[in-house]
Order: sequence, then structure tokens, then C-alpha cells
Amino acid sequence: MFSKHGFDTLSRVVTSSTVVVGLGKIGLPLAVQFASRGQRVVGFDTNSETVAMVNRGEVPFPNEAGLPKFLTELTKSGMLSATTNSAAALVEASDVVIVVPLYVDNSGVPDFSMIDAATTAVGSGLRPGMLVCYETTVPVGTTRGRFKTALEEASGLICGRDFNLVFSPERVSSGRVFADLRRYPKLVGGVTPQCGERASRFYTSVLEFDERPDLPKPNGVWDLGSCEASELAKLAETTYRDVNIALANQFAKFSSKHGIDIHSVIEACNSQPFSHIHQPGIAVGGHCIPVYPQMYLWNDPDASVVRAGRLTNASMPEHYIAALEREHGLLKGETVLVLGAAYRGGVKETAFSGVFPVVEALHSRGAMCYVTDPLYTANELETLGLPTRGNASDVTAIVIQSDHAEYLTYDFLQHPRLRTVMNGRHMPLRLTSLTVIN
Repeated sequence: MFSKHGFDTLSRVVTSSTVVVGLGKIGLPLAVQFASRGQRVVGFDTNSETVAMVNRGEVPFPNEAGLPKFLTELTKSGMLSATTNSAAALVEASDVVIVVPLYVDNSGVPDFSMIDAATTAVGSGLRPGMLVCYETTVPVGTTRGRFKTALEEASGLICGRDFNLVFSPERVSSGRVFADLRRYPKLVGGVTPQCGERASRFYTSVLEFDERPDLPKPNGVWDLGSCEASELAKLAETTYRDVNIALANQFAKFSSKHGIDIHSVIEACNSQPFSHIHQPGIAVGGHCIPVYPQMYLWNDPDASVVRAGRLTNASMPEHYIAALEREHGLLKGETVLVLGAAYRGGVKETAFSGVFPVVEALHSRGAMCYVTDPLYTANELETLGLPTRGNASDVTAIVIQSDHAEYLTYDFLQHPRLRTVMNGRHMPLRLTSLTVIN
């Protein structure tokens, strides 16, 4: 099994076959986890390059702890393989887990095209007795109102009688998927109670859990009773974070006007158990926190608190650059270095990253800015539309946009004209000769 204690898949007996649809940063680690627990796993993905790499035991993306070693062992043992042929993947499957992206546009409207295509492909290969689990975050009502209908139409089978359908949200973060799978309860919710029971048995067999004395009940698979409850749980836990960060950002704006250290205030507040204020920052990025509140608003457009929180967090890059200009002076003609393109430290991912609005805000003020990131080459950054050409000797201001560990030891002395550092992630920098804005 894959655990903090080691790996012993090769000694286990294969008991059934599972298909994982979507071999991205969540789907591939899930496939590895399932295979490590004795499941014969076939991964289905439409990207032929991804499939080829997986079959060679090569990880298509970097920085997922433990994944390279165990992927190699599982593919060599035959426990895990990948294909672009959905029919071939499904032919012997008893369980199907779908982890295909769902995006929203700037108005918060979901684009179901990719997951609808995956649903149709699964429905075409659905057989009596199979379990279908959706882990992709979706608006409340999607599993019953959209996926159930599509699967029944494609298969000619009846959900709850011929096959089982549940929503079980992924609750993990890139870079620490295996640790998160152990730490957090696995939530499930079925279209029928029997569907939920079937999913509970499946996930209990393929996951293992850390002891959590802080939880109200034992860590493990938690059946919430319906797919709608499980859908809401994922949206609620992520929307909470967005609203909480927005509140912290409001406090930070007020504190900056009155000379108050907001970080010491938050530390003081959180010293008692009823306060859990998050940290303010220059941007909220990633596939989850900026996106899932939009999905919730799609269900509940009158949720004024959620909408206000999202607007507040979306305004922070502009707010931070305005603060930089007030402290530094006019940015027109100044060379500003933006440290970090990634939305989060240690993760090579720019989904909804603050780097884009930060660069836009700098350009709108006439600054000459460029971006560096230890996880990206200059060519990769330029492909993302980010400027990379600039001279270290010309830099007069720096904006820390990503909290990469490398910036804790960054050599600021390489910029002889540097006067101002906007510490957008409140990193513990030790700079005495520069103006640092936290």
C-alpha cells in the first residue's frame, strides 16, 4: 500500500479493476493510490502524450511528492496502465472515478464540455453493477440533474437499480496529494442511499487514513447522505476560505491606513479557539479558491457575502500595486521585478495566478516590469504572455508575488538601485536598508 510507512503493492492480490478518467495533477496520484491498494487500474486520458509518459512510468508534471517512484513501480508491475481508448479502459471495470476539469468563465458560468464528453464516454461503456464516482467540483445538483441523466441515456441503464452513482469531491492540494488523502475524511454522497453505501465500500478499500483525535468522529469515509450534500460540502469549504481571506484583506487595508501591523493582530486573534482568521495577500489563485465561489454563486446568486468576498480578493493585485506606487513614487519608467509566476509557492501552476493582474497593474502605470520564477524557464513564462527581459542592475522595485522558499534567501544585493520591496506574501525577509511593504 502507499502510505507514510512504505509501499507493498507487489505482495497484494488484485481484487478488481478501476478506471480513472483524467490523468492530471489529481487524477494520476489517485490512480497510483488505488493501484497501490490492490486495484488493477487503467487510466483514461485524451492526451496521447500524457498516456505515453504514464505507460513509460514517467510523471507528466513535477513536484508531486512520492509520485515518480511509485508510478514507475506500479507501471512495471502491470498494476497501472493508461490508454486513450475509453472503451478498452472500461471493458473490465467495476469502478470508475472521473476527475476531469470543469472551468467557469469570468461571469461564473461553468463550461461542462470536457466533463460532458467524459460522461458520454463512460456511459457508452457502462455495465450493470458498476460504480461511477465524480470527484470534479461541480455546482450543487449537477450529479443528479446532469450526470445521472447523461449516463442513463448513453447506457440504457437505470441509476440506483443497474448502476451506482455518487459525488465524492477531491479535497487534496497539488504537491501533497498522498498526505492529504490520508489526513482528510473522504466525503461521499449517493444519488440513492445504496449508491452511497457502495461508494463507501470502494473508498474504504482503496484509501487509508491518519488518526485524527481532533475530529468529531473517526477519520475515514463519511457518507453525507446525498450527492447534493457532498457537492455543497466541497463548495462550502472552499468558499469559506475565499470569504475568510477577503475579511483578512479588509482588515489589512484598514490597518495600513492606521499604522497597525495586521499580522500581529491576526496572530493575537487566533490565539483563542474561536478565531481562525486567514492571512491577507496580494492575490488568491489556483483552480479552487477563486473558482468554486463562482460555482456557488451560480447556484445562489443572492449570496451577497460570497460575492463581496470574491470582489475583494480580485481587487487585491491592484490594491498592492497602488500601495507600492504610494510608497515608492511614480512607477512610470521604473523597472520593477515580479518574483514568482506560480499562484502558490512550490507549485508549478499559474491558474488564476496573481502574476497576470500584477503585471497588468504595473504596465498600466507605465512601469517596465519583468517576471522570474525558479520553477519556470524564460521560454515557459513568455509562452504564458509574461515579460521576462530586464536587467538586474536597473531594478528599483520588487514585487514578491509567489511565496517560493527560494525567496527566503534571495540575493537582493544583486539589484544596486533597488529601493522598495512589496512583500505580497508576508515572507519573513530580513532587509534593513530597503523599504519593505508587508
